[in-house]
Amino acid sequence: MIPAQFDYVRPGSLAEACAELAADEDAKVLAGGQSLLPLLRLRLAYPSKLVDVGRLPELSGVHDRGDHVYIGAMTTHDEVIRSAVVTEGCPLLALATATVADPAVRHRGTLGGSLAHADPAGDLPAVVLALDGVLVAGSEEGEREIPAAEFFVDYLETALRPGEVLAGVKIPKLGPGWGFHYEKFHRTAQAWAIVGVAAAVRRADGAIAEARIGLTNMGATPLRAAAAESALRGAELGDQVRQACETADEGTSPPADLHAQPDYRRHLARVLTRRAVLAAAGSP
Repeated sequence: MIPAQFDYVRPGSLAEACAELAADEDAKVLAGGQSLLPLLRLRLAYPSKLVDVGRLPELSGVHDRGDHVYIGAMTTHDEVIRSAVVTEGCPLLALATATVADPAVRHRGTLGGSLAHADPAGDLPAVVLALDGVLVAGSEEGEREIPAAEFFVDYLETALRPGEVLAGVKIPKLGPGWGFHYEKFHRTAQAWAIVGVAAAVRRADGAIAEARIGLTNMGATPLRAAAAESALRGAELGDQVRQACETADEGTSPPADLHAQPDYRRHLARVLTRRAVLAAAGSP
């Protein structure tokens, strides 16, 4: 299908991009295009203007900033995977990004595009949520920091204001003693996750001292499995972990579609959470 008519601009700076967006509330940001272009072709989106930020150098790159890793919004999935700073500072993000679609998509798609698109079936929003990431929005007035817990508002809706562009994301380093795993169930290697689970686990004295769990495709936004996180605190590997993970679907509202019904997604959330937590904890 042919997209509806739209104007196209390529600003030379982030400030120019923000000005274009502020002047037209129906304008959309074009980053890697891997999420937006299919919507345009299916006429599920009707922007009056595309603001192409693909060549703005200030939006790219990975930076080690001591207690956190800063990743520019235009950094591609492939660059995230290959970055030693990401692999060492926030390995869960690297693990999950490696499962996104296929190599062609990972070379064009961007971290910022995935987060700003806010599809709850996308892999990376749940990961950033589990890691307590902070998203940095740029505008003509300057920068604004938005915690991931407040960024994802509803289905395909974020806390970005008119005239704001997602400039980057800060991922806190969790330090030594943490293990990580991303587990997802999907029909094919390139398909969206039917359910995905991002797990970060810290062990102490043979038990789980702390767990952070992000859920993919279990509601209108990415979610934290808060009940399971609480139940896992102090749990020993084995039956206690299994019992704790049975609460992983509490507080979720999984969708029904051609691929799965809500009760099946709830079952998957419990099973995949157990697998992800045990893998992150280093248990076979």
